[in-house]
Amino acid sequence: MTSTAAPGSGCAVPGALAGIRVLDLSRILSGPLATMVLADLGADVVKVEDTKDGDDTRQWGPPFQGGEASYFLSANRNKRGVSVDLKSERGREFVLRLADRSDILVENFRPGTAARLGLGYEELSARNPGLVYASISGYGHTGPWAERPGYDAIAQAQSGMMSITGEAGGPPMRPGVATADIGAGMWAAIGILAALHARRSTGRGQHVDISLLDGQLAWLTYVAGGYFTTGDTPGPHGSAHPTIVPYQALATADGHLMIAAGNDKLWRTFAEVLGEPTLAADPRFATNPDRVRHRRELIPLLEAALARRTSTEWAEALDAAGVPCAPISTVEQALTSPQAVAREMVSVLDHPTAGELRTIGSPLKLSASPVRIRTAPPLLGQHTEDVLAETGYSAREIEELRATGAVR
Repeated sequence: MTSTAAPGSGCAVPGALAGIRVLDLSRILSGPLATMVLADLGADVVKVEDTKDGDDTRQWGPPFQGGEASYFLSANRNKRGVSVDLKSERGREFVLRLADRSDILVENFRPGTAARLGLGYEELSARNPGLVYASISGYGHTGPWAERPGYDAIAQAQSGMMSITGEAGGPPMRPGVATADIGAGMWAAIGILAALHARRSTGRGQHVDISLLDGQLAWLTYVAGGYFTTGDTPGPHGSAHPTIVPYQALATADGHLMIAAGNDKLWRTFAEVLGEPTLAADPRFATNPDRVRHRRELIPLLEAALARRTSTEWAEALDAAGVPCAPISTVEQALTSPQAVAREMVSVLDHPTAGELRTIGSPLKLSASPVRIRTAPPLLGQHTEDVLAETGYSAREIEELRATGAVR
């Protein structure tokens, strides 16, 4: 379980964002991930879903657990859920009241959609000048592509990310997780926290405009740097690194082992453990630039030496010598490793219909205000009545809203 209190405190400690209210109008992954980060840090997040099917990912399966899609469950913990018809006047009025009381709003509609609903940045900031309003879209709110729909795979394709993923000479590949969505959610959380900090001195919120494409372009980092320097178009290297050798998965007697000899000292130690000290002395392989230039000659020599022992045997020997390496873990092996357990990277929650629910822990480890995984993802409309009451609606008004279909 993720820690709920500072070590030795004996009781729960308020999160770093305790007292911050977040209105989450987003769905699928990028926005929900951003708001889940804020919720884990202690913010009160109210997730708004429609009254028919809710967040798209509630139907994205199998797999399902207790009737709930595991995809939805993976990105919506620590939130309260309300179900609202944003196309109805009374439903929109409820959301406007929530926005008036919020510090942060997150939406990932196509640009212009929120404004057409009367929920755009200009409208809401006029009512609540301190509101930090974060928009996540495929291409952002400016530029010739702004109105195009945005999807993770499309952003990966257009950013160049797929062109550098996979094996040389093979087809373009998409990574195994939604890097554009997840990256945009992370960038959004960073932008939101920066805007909250700025509000302390200005008293005003601002618009945080996040693009899936921008986020993927930013992730190109050193790959883009190489292109800027040489003008050469980067290509895929499989598991290898374009500018460090050996830094890739290498074949052993029974599988593969990831090797990360990130400097010349580690390279020499690696060669010694392999029983091939002459490789380190070879002028073709003496320095990292030499090894990058002679990659094609070196890798077969390394794999010939590694073929003498199993991945586990090599890992033990290399670990003992201080050479970074690892067998290629399955997802199951990664989540059950002693390190993942020690770092509390899997948490268990009780869910109303799914029962015992396992979820990924938070990678954020704060010493004085630790992250808390408090509640399971909400059922559709689970907290509608509670939030309506908090917002000032009477019991009679709540019944009227339900009767008209404005809320569920």
